[in-house]
Amino acid sequence: MVTGITAYKRRPLMNNSIVYVGMDVHKESYTVCCYTFDKDKVEYLQKMNADYKNILKYIEGIRKRYPENAEYVCGYEAGCLGYALYHQLTDHGVECKILAPTTMATTNNKRIKTDKRDAGSIARCLAFHTYSEVYVPTDEDNAIKEYIRMRDDQKKFLKSTKQQILALVLRHGKRFDGGKTYWTIAHMKWLTALKLEGALQESLDEYLITYEHLMDKIERLDQRIEEMAIGEKYEEKVSKLKCFIGVKTHTALSLIVEVGDFDRFAKAGNFSAFLGLVPSEDSSAEKQNKYAITKAGNSHLRRLLVESAQAYTRGAIGHKSKALKKRQEGNRPDVIAYADKANERLRRRFYRMTLKNGTKRNVAATAIARELACFVWGMMTENVA
Repeated sequence: MVTGITAYKRRPLMNNSIVYVGMDVHKESYTVCCYTFDKDKVEYLQKMNADYKNILKYIEGIRKRYPENAEYVCGYEAGCLGYALYHQLTDHGVECKILAPTTMATTNNKRIKTDKRDAGSIARCLAFHTYSEVYVPTDEDNAIKEYIRMRDDQKKFLKSTKQQILALVLRHGKRFDGGKTYWTIAHMKWLTALKLEGALQESLDEYLITYEHLMDKIERLDQRIEEMAIGEKYEEKVSKLKCFIGVKTHTALSLIVEVGDFDRFAKAGNFSAFLGLVPSEDSSAEKQNKYAITKAGNSHLRRLLVESAQAYTRGAIGHKSKALKKRQEGNRPDVIAYADKANERLRRRFYRMTLKNGTKRNVAATAIARELACFVWGMMTENVA
């Protein structure tokens, strides 16, 4: 049921306009309102149960308040609802935008945050276009994205299980003396050979069973991702991205399905900004202050590229491993040359930053990730000259 927070006021506009419908959406409820340049105020605020049909009824209800040929544009922040509400509205002929929260300009007092204020802020952002629109992937891209993220969740579970096993044996005075590297064949033999008392042994055994189960599961999921990557839609693009050091099937396919259309970024720097890999800045007049990266945008892809950048922190400049040569097979000569240029430049830059300039390792690796993102954009937009 739709419940009114403020009563509708009949005051028709004198000219044509676009009506911007801001929607603050949650799992159980939606709060919606309208904004037009003609009146320059937020009005017709409504709170309703979380059902797209209520939004359709709301739009039908306010049509009589505006000119017959007025256009309606709806929008909501990206969040827990994903793309479901977007598809439900667009399927019924309603134009809808999904706003990236980190890009929205807002003047609201952060100490006074209500659904009413948020809906009004969204409506104004729509009107003044002070936001970046979230790219809506195809159903196939979205399904593969969800599969890859599910696999990454299993990887997190595996990492947690490893930490729990190491903590358990350490708490009871058991130390591995076979080297500093864990989870090798020698380390696993040592773990399985441990003899603890009573329920402690049962606890360790259960942890090890969970570990083996997750290892097998992740291997199976990775194989499925490899199969997805050789589909007609993705194979060529994945093959190109795998020409870069540190970029394998998992990262390449993630970039493709989550970014979708790389051409929507006018420049490589725009793509880096989308990933939140550009430095934040606080400048005034002649004073310029730059800080850590903004971390705005797609955190999943940002993490994958930072992990890929770690591969540039080791190895000789210009050296190509057998695995990299294998991944580059079958690609065009200009594509391979472009990737080789990037690989050599990024390794050289990392060593220069850390060995010559004294830059901290993690800071340098993040800078490499930012430049790697630019090379990825160039590869995907055919700017490989």
